[in-house]
Amino acid sequence: MKKYSIILLTIVLFVVLGLSVLAADTPIKIGLSFSDFTLERWVREAADMTELARKAGAQVIVQEANHDPKVQNDQIENMVLQGANVIIIVAEDGAAAATAVDAAAKAGVKCIAYDRLIKSPNVSVYISFDNVEVGRAEARGVLAVKDSGRFALLGGSPTDNNAVLVRQGQMEVLKSYIDSGKIKIVADQWVPNWDTTEALKIMENMLTATNNQIDAVVASNDSTALGAIEALRAQGLAGKVPISAQDATAAGCNAVAKGELTVSVYKDIRLLVPLSIDIAMKLAKGETPEGLKNFTFAELTGDKNLPGSVPCNFLKVVGVTKDNLYDVVIKSGYQKYDDVYKGVPEKDRPPKI
Repeated sequence: MKKYSIILLTIVLFVVLGLSVLAADTPIKIGLSFSDFTLERWVREAADMTELARKAGAQVIVQEANHDPKVQNDQIENMVLQGANVIIIVAEDGAAAATAVDAAAKAGVKCIAYDRLIKSPNVSVYISFDNVEVGRAEARGVLAVKDSGRFALLGGSPTDNNAVLVRQGQMEVLKSYIDSGKIKIVADQWVPNWDTTEALKIMENMLTATNNQIDAVVASNDSTALGAIEALRAQGLAGKVPISAQDATAAGCNAVAKGELTVSVYKDIRLLVPLSIDIAMKLAKGETPEGLKNFTFAELTGDKNLPGSVPCNFLKVVGVTKDNLYDVVIKSGYQKYDDVYKGVPEKDRPPKI
């Protein structure tokens, strides 16, 4: 009997050791779910995330939903079936993606809402930039050039909570000017998918409806602003009507350098990308990420009826204008000199150092 017990314990020990070795040899698997690859930044961030995750020893699954919330949910479900430990999600629709996040959580898979809020208490972490401050910086940038007259507002995608937060910041700055009558809002529309072509059409309609009587445009990102600038250019107004944006993309910075875009809010994705992978690796290992602060969904969305909270980390932003473009964007290595100053006359460029 004693001999049998020793044999049984030996077998159990080998099984346990075998499972431990197997677990140690099983790499962490990270899913990257992107709403789309039409925005320049998402392509760049997907590549950088993949590289960093692989360097950390993780396997990576990357999928893009082409602006389709249902497709994105199906892709997230597929990542769970493929054994993803953590999924980083750039949500096409923050409300729709909650269904996939809830299902993933039931399967024991952690989900990180990357840059865009997902409205589910089962989100493990939400990381982004200070989107309210983005809106403030946009409005301040326009007001520094034009602080009265007829203003048009171009909001972001109506399915992206960031667009709501950006608008909140914009209105915090604009409200007193509107209330005093110095500024009149003559047009206001949200741009589906933050799409350049849609923004172009919307801006054309705004100009037609106002007989080109628009003194400034508070647009919400580079892609919407660039569409609006194209419409303004057709009317001989590009560079004359101040306009705001965010993301500091190569095209956006080039428009700033040419004097067509007044301000683009710089959000250093080189900080957000490694943060996402660091948090993903910690969550996969059962560790608690540092530097997080809980925010309620009511605070994040303005919807007092939305229950729950989520641990967050919001990074700082900087408004970039022609005056600080070189120092902030070029010196930091965020964009290349030749891309930013492409088509800009030599006399209007800073020295290339």
